Amino acid sequence: MPTISRFYGIDITMRYRGEHPPPHFHAEYAGHKASFDIGTLTMKGSMPPKARGLIVEWAAIHETELFEAWQRAEAGLPLVEIEGLK
Repeated sequence: MPTISRFYGIDITMRYRGEHPPPHFHAEYAGHKASFDIGTLTMKGSMPPKARGLIVEWAAIHETELFEAWQRAEAGLPLVEIEGLK
């Protein structure tokens, strides 16, 4: 699963073809794993509140890029890195 962004110890990944809708991405932080719906930012899984807040902030800023990444992944195209929070 390619990493598309890293910030504050959080790894953001997205799978290629065959992934189930809705469009989403995966996040890992300190042993916690979760997936986030790109449109609603609904979380499934486990993530500490502070990390979850940072992930949601990042995803809101990069929503368009995340949807583009999802489309690229569905088409089997290479994913482009998305800038992390600073």
